[in-house]
Amino acid sequence: VSTQSTGWFKIGATSAALSVLLGAFGAHGLKNRVSDPARLKTWETAAQYQFYHSFALLLLSFISSSSSPSSLSLSPSINFIGGLFLGGIALFSGSLYALVLTEKKFFGAITPIGGLAFVGGWCALAYRGI
Repeated sequence: VSTQSTGWFKIGATSAALSVLLGAFGAHGLKNRVSDPARLKTWETAAQYQFYHSFALLLLSFISSSSSPSSLSLSPSINFIGGLFLGGIALFSGSLYALVLTEKKFFGAITPIGGLAFVGGWCALAYRGI
């Protein structure tokens, strides 16, 4: 098992656990602070996308660990793809969490950048193949 695959596994698992905690907070704790159903739905969307892409990071760890020695030259692409997914989590989900908590509309302008990072990660994964 490579350091690279262990790293993405730890990041993905930690992010997945955090998304469960944030989702639970949104479903239970946030309802006392936020009365607008649209804002609660936004929080739910952030947690869901964080969760989905945490699993994408876990997938990368398995791809990285199952790579044959001849494909190790492709390992930088794993880091690039992981960076896109992780950046997407930070920018997409993070901006939505911030938008709900602060009601500062400029966070909404950051969200599509995170969405593009997600799409880029999936496209790069498709291009790389397994």
